[in-house]
Amino acid sequence: MPLFVFLPTDAVIWLIPCLILSAVFFARRSPAAAARWKQVFGRPSAQASAVLLAAFLAVAVLDSIHVRPLVSEGPSGTPAYASAASSVLDLALKPVIAERERSYSSPFAVREFDKTPAVRGGMPVREFALLKGTPRGITTEGARNLDLGKRVLAGLLLASALLGAAAAAGLVLQAKGRKPREALWRFRGAVAAAAVLVIAGSVLAFTWGGYHPLGTDKTGNDVLFQAVKSLRTAFALGTLATLAMLPFAVTLGIAAGYFRGWVDDIVQYLYTTISSIPSVLLIAASALMIQVFIDQHPALLPTSLERGDAKLFFIAVIIGITSWAGLARLLRAETLKLSGLDFVTAARSCGVPDSRIMLRHVLPNVLHIVLIVSVLGFSDIVLYEAVLAYIGVGVDPSMNSFGSMINAARNEMSRTPAVWWNLAAAFIFMVSVVLSANLFASSVRDAFDPKSARRSGK
Repeated sequence: MPLFVFLPTDAVIWLIPCLILSAVFFARRSPAAAARWKQVFGRPSAQASAVLLAAFLAVAVLDSIHVRPLVSEGPSGTPAYASAASSVLDLALKPVIAERERSYSSPFAVREFDKTPAVRGGMPVREFALLKGTPRGITTEGARNLDLGKRVLAGLLLASALLGAAAAAGLVLQAKGRKPREALWRFRGAVAAAAVLVIAGSVLAFTWGGYHPLGTDKTGNDVLFQAVKSLRTAFALGTLATLAMLPFAVTLGIAAGYFRGWVDDIVQYLYTTISSIPSVLLIAASALMIQVFIDQHPALLPTSLERGDAKLFFIAVIIGITSWAGLARLLRAETLKLSGLDFVTAARSCGVPDSRIMLRHVLPNVLHIVLIVSVLGFSDIVLYEAVLAYIGVGVDPSMNSFGSMINAARNEMSRTPAVWWNLAAAFIFMVSVVLSANLFASSVRDAFDPKSARRSGK
């Protein structure tokens, strides 16, 4: 049995499915919440975005189960484990990914991107060496194109078989009196996104084993694999920063709007001061302090994986602590309006404690703002990590992230010819995550914001 390794950010990733299940349980018990979420998923764009985000989250969850594989057992039965921890995603993709190369190679290339020294006929020459991971017998672009055509065709046949099986299941349900056609039309966005994922996954399953679909980086690592691994960093950073922000924003925002007076003055002074300081400077200074602490106490975090995970954890917390001012300002304004309404005044007249009024009467009426800002802020935090990595204060270099890929592409794009695929991979995956989150957040805002509901006539 392998030895399981627990990392703090693993718990953060596992918390996301738990929060989703809790939201589903709450929505099933609340008719009003169920109606709002039904409105959210009534949009094809929200359905497609939810499917893409669910697929990305599944990858992040698989990448958040870390184990140290069993290497051997000693004479006394004492197990010996590998020194480096691997995730379930690493172990699952290991037989699929082509072999690691020496250096750069372009997408679906047969030979290396740069010339290397070699000896031909007793004479030293420089040539484009054949890649290690290229299928046996593939040495020219013509042979490569023919082999790729066969692999793509096999992937399309597999995807057709899977989609055909799903269609056959729908026909069986139709024969039994169910209505899958209406369900397909109702969830057409989710069906279309799922079909695209099935086709893309089937094609990759056949092409990834012999080629590098998005090329390799300077050290010969597969760029597509790095982009896939970066999804975990994006979800961990966005989720943890949001969770770190909410206690400060919700508590101080509601307290300022409810108590007013000197409490309001102190809270306004706090978030005005924080807003006046460039958040990049605060985060950069805090990240440098964390790095110095980690370097001075190596015994606390003995492995590079633990050091990189700890830095990611604290950077996410710092981002959350320094970004609560905007939400607190919105909650203060909404609480000022709610505290003057009749039901709050009646609760005060009956002697209900202030803490109970804020918890039972004010908080439920501002949750739509918390939900909207949290969903919208997730994509902003993912983009923020890229900015931090670009200036050199992002996550640890040993961890994969979109920011690290963009930072590496800064020098690669200045080469002649340019190495563009590292930046392209980060761009494609980051746009997919951020665009899906923004489209889903737009549907959430329209469904839960009372002003948007009034404008749409619902």
